Amino acid sequence: MKVLLILSDGMRPDAVENHPVIRTFRANGTYCMNARTVMPSVTLPCHMSLFHSVEPSRHGITTNTYVPQVRPVPGLFEQLNAAKKSCAMFYNWEELRDLCRPGSLSRSVLVSGDTYGYENACRQCCDETLKALKTDGPDFAFLYLGWPDAAGHDHGWMSDAYRHALDACCDMVGELIRELGDTYTFIYTADHGGHDRIHGTDLPEDMTVPIFFLGEPFAPGKALDGVSILDIAPTVAALLGAQIPEEWEGTVIR
Repeated sequence: MKVLLILSDGMRPDAVENHPVIRTFRANGTYCMNARTVMPSVTLPCHMSLFHSVEPSRHGITTNTYVPQVRPVPGLFEQLNAAKKSCAMFYNWEELRDLCRPGSLSRSVLVSGDTYGYENACRQCCDETLKALKTDGPDFAFLYLGWPDAAGHDHGWMSDAYRHALDACCDMVGELIRELGDTYTFIYTADHGGHDRIHGTDLPEDMTVPIFFLGEPFAPGKALDGVSILDIAPTVAALLGAQIPEEWEGTVIR
């Protein structure tokens, strides 16, 4: 089994619920449209929680500036590496480089949204992901799409520009499913939502995210409740036969 985790930064469930790719996820996979992120609902703390399955109070990252953990919690990349699984990361926001420790990745591709613009960076990242996964096929890959968050900050969440960015990202995900669906199980989610032109609060608009699971072993058309982004790391670890650390707080989604 191989797993591709895709994250659209700032994706609100009510902004994508009618997109054809999302309808495909809901009809053919297991999903939760009201999953919870963590506080503060800010990009780097949320990603650290997603990959380390603990709240920000445990990993210590509460802003978009990384600081070393005082009491390190094992991360998903490290657990997979220990299980001899190959891992890759494709991303367009440089601050995510600290999600894993040196030596945990077989491939790391940064296409900076600040340099190339987030629309171009997301499209290039998707192209690089498809090329790599069809060529050497790592056991686990993470693809980060930052365009929706950038559009939300520039134009407002639920604005036309934000919806356009999300629709385009969903289209890219649909292309990956068509090309890789026979070889990868897909997880598609967000780090946080947003409101007005901000996020980071405990408002439902900021704290509610969708999570979709498509492929083996997930049942088609199965709706879940009470899911958290903390559940993603243990679920991936279980799918790929890696050890789940006692420190992790999430549960395995089945």
